[in-house]
Amino acid sequence: MRYFRIDNIPAGKKVFLRVDFNVPIEKNKVLDNIRIKTALPTIRALLEKNCTIILATHLGRPEGKVVEEWRVAPLVKELQKELPTIKITYVQDCIGAEVNKAIESSSPQEIIFLENLRFYREEEDNNLAFANILVSQADFYVNEAFAVSHRANASIGAITNFLPSAAGILFDKEVNNLSCALKPQKPAVWILGGAKLDKIDLIKQALDKADYILIGGALAFSFLKSKGFNVGLSKVDAESIQNAAKILKLRKARKIILPIDVVVAENFSARTKYRVVNTKEMPNSEMGLDIGPKTVELFKEYLHQAKTIVWNGPLGYFEWAQFAHSTQEIARFIGQVPAISICGGGETAEAMRKFYLEHDFTYISTAGGAAVAFLSGKELPGISALEKNYNRYKKKFKKS
Repeated sequence: MRYFRIDNIPAGKKVFLRVDFNVPIEKNKVLDNIRIKTALPTIRALLEKNCTIILATHLGRPEGKVVEEWRVAPLVKELQKELPTIKITYVQDCIGAEVNKAIESSSPQEIIFLENLRFYREEEDNNLAFANILVSQADFYVNEAFAVSHRANASIGAITNFLPSAAGILFDKEVNNLSCALKPQKPAVWILGGAKLDKIDLIKQALDKADYILIGGALAFSFLKSKGFNVGLSKVDAESIQNAAKILKLRKARKIILPIDVVVAENFSARTKYRVVNTKEMPNSEMGLDIGPKTVELFKEYLHQAKTIVWNGPLGYFEWAQFAHSTQEIARFIGQVPAISICGGGETAEAMRKFYLEHDFTYISTAGGAAVAFLSGKELPGISALEKNYNRYKKKFKKS
């Protein structure tokens, strides 16, 4: 993929930096600052180039109007903690006279932190005029928001029509590492799980790229149901069962490996009693909440021979300890396998952080839905916009 990078930006310029600081906030305090921390290398690189940074993000779902609880003030405070020596000016709007005044009076190595982009409906409408106003005083644009680059928003797509545009350090890292999944060293094994059942595109991509596909999580029960198994009270829906049935009819479906035993419980609660049953013996009155120990050992046999491992979606309801065993055990095993291992998707990354297993993987994506879209082979508006921008400016744009 051809696009500009941070190295291409000359020193001393005004840079509009789109980040994804959409993090959980409670009582005006940031609960998880991982997305802020992962943007710091790009921020520091631009500051070292003596640039002025015009920083913008979205937060929550204000749906095109000002909502006080979604103001970015807590994010400004959190970023200031990470960069205590840097002047950060918070402007309570993202366009208009106050923004222009702050930028005009700014100095090199200063950050102008704009208000929530989604206070304007034009942001999610990918409005050209709004995008033009956003960067009217900037020399360059940088996309360090790979996690929302599957959305055609004004600050992701339309904005690249007006000035040279580059990928941030994390953005580039996400693209490079996730690309390893699509051009894998063989044998390649994909693990697909999680609670979301809308992964048909991802499964089709896995059928093309993988040698084996290990299915767990709630996803497994749609496949089991489509094969005629009783799944009791397990989470399934009619559309997912139909999709699973269609997939299993494909010639490449022989690559799919389903659970042979599962952990079941009578109800969905943290203190419920649970037991292990064969998938052929699931009772009507219980639900599956994890894959069983025999399935874990079966999955290990396939993972042991892999040279590339791609994982999206936990294998059980990992939030409760009694249903987290398979996710933890498989993650630890992957850490012992000499393979390229890529973990993509919000739930999976959350599980690895919860169990302190991040270092067992070659790369863990923090991009959530964008990572899933990329792995599914879909075109991401954020990437295509940067590629078109590169073709437009490559003759004028010189490396600093």
